Amino acid sequence: MKSAQEISAPLIQKEAEKHDASGSGTSQYEEENSPIEQVALTVPVTDDRTLPAATFRMWTLGTLVCALLSFLNQFFFFRREPLSITSISAQVAVAPLGHLMAATLTERVFLKGQRWEFTLNPGPFNVKEHVLIAIFANAGLADVHPTHVVTAVKVFYKQNMTFFVALVVVVTTQVLGFGLAGICRRFLVEPAAMWWPQNLVQVSLFRALHEKEERPKGGGLTRNRFFLIAFTCSFAYYVFPGYLFPMLTTFSWLCWIFPNSILAHQLGSGLHGLGIGALGFDWSSISSYLGSPLASPWFATANVALGFMLMTYVIAPVAYWLNMFNFKTFPIFSDGLFTSTGQNYNITSIIGDNFHIDFQAYDREGPLYLSTFLALTYALSFACVTASVVHVLVFHGRELWRQSKSAFKEKQIDVHTKLMRKYEQVPEWWFSCILLLNITATVLVCEYCKDQLQLPWWGVLMACGLALFFTLPIGVITATTNQVLKLCCCFVFITTPALKVITDYIIGYIYPGYPVANMCFKVYGFVSMKQAIAFLQDFKLGYYMKIPPRSMFMAQVISALVHLVTAWWLMDTIPNICDRALLPPGSPWTCPRDHVFYDSSVVWGLIGPRRIFGDLGHYSAINWFFLGGAIAPLLVFLLHKAFPDQHWIRLITMPVLLGATITMPPATAVNYTSWIIIGFASGFVAYRYNREWWGRYNYVLSGALDAGLAFMAVLLYLCLEMQHVDLSWWGSDPDGCPLASCPTADGIIVKGCPGYIR
Repeated sequence: MKSAQEISAPLIQKEAEKHDASGSGTSQYEEENSPIEQVALTVPVTDDRTLPAATFRMWTLGTLVCALLSFLNQFFFFRREPLSITSISAQVAVAPLGHLMAATLTERVFLKGQRWEFTLNPGPFNVKEHVLIAIFANAGLADVHPTHVVTAVKVFYKQNMTFFVALVVVVTTQVLGFGLAGICRRFLVEPAAMWWPQNLVQVSLFRALHEKEERPKGGGLTRNRFFLIAFTCSFAYYVFPGYLFPMLTTFSWLCWIFPNSILAHQLGSGLHGLGIGALGFDWSSISSYLGSPLASPWFATANVALGFMLMTYVIAPVAYWLNMFNFKTFPIFSDGLFTSTGQNYNITSIIGDNFHIDFQAYDREGPLYLSTFLALTYALSFACVTASVVHVLVFHGRELWRQSKSAFKEKQIDVHTKLMRKYEQVPEWWFSCILLLNITATVLVCEYCKDQLQLPWWGVLMACGLALFFTLPIGVITATTNQVLKLCCCFVFITTPALKVITDYIIGYIYPGYPVANMCFKVYGFVSMKQAIAFLQDFKLGYYMKIPPRSMFMAQVISALVHLVTAWWLMDTIPNICDRALLPPGSPWTCPRDHVFYDSSVVWGLIGPRRIFGDLGHYSAINWFFLGGAIAPLLVFLLHKAFPDQHWIRLITMPVLLGATITMPPATAVNYTSWIIIGFASGFVAYRYNREWWGRYNYVLSGALDAGLAFMAVLLYLCLEMQHVDLSWWGSDPDGCPLASCPTADGIIVKGCPGYIR
């Protein structure tokens, strides 16, 4: 994502700024501007209140985009490469559709002269409609953790959960985040100091899409033509990795040279090993876990690359080949749960009749063991918690304290807030009522359906309290810092591992043995906070683009039902979905993220952290990573103070380095190697040596690749997979490294692992 500091000139049409079509006197603000320089350079200080926002086009395209993104993202989350289609993709793709509707719809005015007068086509497609459609799209990108709960219960635990209960969990999580965002608006949206730097890229893109575009000199393409060409190419190409030649997803050539060597397969496999030399020629494998590499600045890409190499080529191999925690008994890379002999752990054998752990059965079955990467993922999550906090304090603590005091004490508002106050506001009591009603409904449902959700009333209140407590400070960090690249990365690693680990630890120790309660507590305590931050960011985007607040309010709640219906439909129509032992070879429906979510529910919920990471557990030494994570940023800070002229030292961001691989598993090595290469080509080579091309086409290319792949993947599923039209040949194997998951400890024999060359 482009840094706000890199925006050196405003994307403002001077003629439009000088014109106030409504005659509301916005010209009085032309001399004012935001005290934040980046906002002043990027966001216009005027508002044309005659531009319609909540139009027929907006509702049609917004609903369509929200439903489509909800469907596509949920559809891909069950697949081996769970592509996440971004709102920027929708933002770019919907522009030509809006202009097409403006050119073709009737301009007839219905109920003319009456109170409910309306028209389907109020004029040219405008930026306010476009922003509201993008906010609908953001709703379609809502976190799908609640559907993980449904999948874990129905598919992995094979327990009963009704559609009504599942819908309540999904909807109440999203509404809880919306209510939290609403009551935090006055602190995190209205003050000028809360400037949400991540929005500036979207503001720039909106303005670029709505400026009159001329064909570049020298015969170049307009953005719309470039998008159509790239979309067509992406759509046509995905038939190869998606159906004809799946091996393009993970090109692990090292395994071909040494077909009988477990060591070579462990080193070279892109899906089940360290991925040395493995490449992915499939956009879904490139962007599925880390997002589009075209939207990542080179600074962030370099830090992720360094962290990936540190984990994958130093820490993990050393831990494995020194046989720490008996790692050689298990696959080097796996999201499975194992017995002491390397066999898959029979989780159902330790579950009692009331869906609670049977401790006697657990003692008979023996302790649970983890693969090298899964254990180290938890360890690095612990380190990232403390590293994020310490890094923010030592490098940015003084700045954050100053900006927070400015926001909360002075409450200085800028020109954008002044312009927005001309619109009819959404009363805060609306959000308060939504929040209280939602919490009450959640408590009642959890108590009434305790046999399915397991979470007691006090657990709901504690989770909601955690979400409310963390929303404000994390919102301040996200909204106030002008260290966009550095602290945005820290924010990601604060919210994701830190709060998730905190919620897991709290409910795991207080209420062990109940896996669904653990998952629900995490959803209400962690996911709702993430959604609150996303809603607040949308609110600020609405402020910058002068969207009427009540239109913003209506645009937020729509996607939960589509997510759940999609998940329910796939679980009912795909035989053995997520069951890798029963799925046909090469099947994409392996549910990697759901597997890891299920593992987490077993580790933290069913068995509990005390028997895994505590005094009764095999992995208690991993807790030292909390201390190591706190020390690491201090060492960087001391080096920076000792050598102040070496500016590269300050660029070392330990939360990013330590947290770069916390998505492995479910992410695999090939997801990182390919992502880093494309990120280097875009963020370093193209940005440095052909910045004009980068600025014109980079984000457009990202959106086109996402959209083309998504439509072809759904088409292949509907036309071929649902009709059971299979293609089986040597190129159908997506990895070609069958020995990568074999153990190397003496005396350990696993099915499918023949004699090998060490």
